[in-house]
Amino acid sequence: MARITKSSQSRHGSRKPKIFVLDTNIILHDYKAMRKFKDNDIVIPIAVIEELDKFKKGNDNLAYNARGFMREMDRITEGVGFGEGGIPIGKGLGKIKIEPNHPFPDEMRDMFKDDIQDHRILSTAIWVRDNNPDRFVALVTKDINLRMKSKAAGMEVQDYMTDRVEDEKVENTVKEVQILQDIDYGTFQELAYSHGNSVPWEEISASRPKPNQLYKIIQDKVTVCARYDADLDKVVLVKTKIAYGIKPLNDEQKFAVDACMNPSIKLVSMTGGAGTGKTLIALASALEQARDYDQIILTRPTVVLGNQDIGFLPGDQKTKMSPFIQPLMDNLNVIKSRFKASSKEALRLDAMLKEDKLLISPLAYIRGRSLGRVFFICDEAQNLTPNEVKTIITRAGEGTKMVFTGDIFQIDQPYLDQWSNGLTHLNEKMSGQRIFEHVFLRVGERSELSDLAAKLL
Repeated sequence: MARITKSSQSRHGSRKPKIFVLDTNIILHDYKAMRKFKDNDIVIPIAVIEELDKFKKGNDNLAYNARGFMREMDRITEGVGFGEGGIPIGKGLGKIKIEPNHPFPDEMRDMFKDDIQDHRILSTAIWVRDNNPDRFVALVTKDINLRMKSKAAGMEVQDYMTDRVEDEKVENTVKEVQILQDIDYGTFQELAYSHGNSVPWEEISASRPKPNQLYKIIQDKVTVCARYDADLDKVVLVKTKIAYGIKPLNDEQKFAVDACMNPSIKLVSMTGGAGTGKTLIALASALEQARDYDQIILTRPTVVLGNQDIGFLPGDQKTKMSPFIQPLMDNLNVIKSRFKASSKEALRLDAMLKEDKLLISPLAYIRGRSLGRVFFICDEAQNLTPNEVKTIITRAGEGTKMVFTGDIFQIDQPYLDQWSNGLTHLNEKMSGQRIFEHVFLRVGERSELSDLAAKLL
């Protein structure tokens, strides 16, 4: 279900409100989804409630959303029954009802022979449609296969698109750097070589740039990187900074290191393909500033086959965590390789790991923590939902900095895509905020072979 448009008639208008039948994955994606359909009515098949019961235990986001939805339903239904038309969800919203299972119409029984929950949900949606001929009825699901089956059965079906970012805004996240080649020579000299390394924004742009707007300014085949600093109200030079032995290899990496090491920027997003240095830069920048934080936390979502909780995996906690944290350890080893084993930098890294000053952990073990004076790095953030990203960021206390990295075109979650994942949502919602900066890393620097494979395969 996309954004409810003006074609949706008011409950007080000449047409009756629409009816949306929700699949389980909608609730597991956003347990407050029932409140996103304005004054239209919601139907929850009993098969969805049965599926939610299987997800309610655990500490992952699926369990959190399953429990959250059931608490919402319990609160709404306290002391009342659903009745024939359902019960009100809230002021200005429609009604909600749990509908028992219903069989497929006789002409469709041979079409879907397997007795599975998806088919029960679809058959219930068809029953709701057939019993409300005067109303628009649609099944809402993020399951592509179920959408195809619904279309084959002639059932109106829609994706849940309330948190879906428009194509144009997704494209803008990879075009945020403006390239300027015709600025005044004196302005270029002042920015690149003067003591202050800054110029009034009026000499760069016709209108005030958004905070942390990035620039590449080219003059006589010389390129300098710059950023609009909203606090100074000037365009400032972005200098090359070395973070714990890691030196930027291209302009985008220079922007990324600058963002990660700028204390005024509390939230950083880095996107880009494999081998562009996202996680390495974030970790190296955190280590360079370790004295400014009580702890460095490096984490990533645990995407397990079949959406199983990490507890289903064999072995003790260390064994369970190993597959998830190994890519993070690889980046730490790259940094360690820059120093001799006996150097103070290498010894300091070992000490930080031993004392949990540097903590590498799957995201499931971070839930519930309060993050004060922490440099928090979330890798593979494209596999998070918008609600998960919000949950993480709202745990940030005073003195905390957060960096989210990922590739929005490499998503492992079945119900997320490049438009609806949490990382895209973060970039779109936070764009233009003074304490936020996004950098898109274009060039792979892992190896010539890796870069060639990324382009051709």
